[in-house]
Amino acid sequence: MTTPHDIEQRLEALEIKASFTEDVVDKLDQIIIRQQQTIDALIGEVRALREQSARASEGGAPRNLRDELPPHY
Repeated sequence: MTTPHDIEQRLEALEIKASFTEDVVDKLDQIIIRQQQTIDALIGEVRALREQSARASEGGAPRNLRDELPPHY
């Protein structure tokens, strides 16, 4: 048989678990926000690099792979 004391202990345990769960959810939310900001910044960088590459390839003459070699060759 369940006593009022048992019910009170179970309720207290549930409140503690709920509190910890809220804390974890808040931390995960902050992580997701930071990750989305990083993703947005990376998307912007990729977009800028694509535009830069497109402008460079519009320059005219086809690229020569020898021009791409590092200076130590």
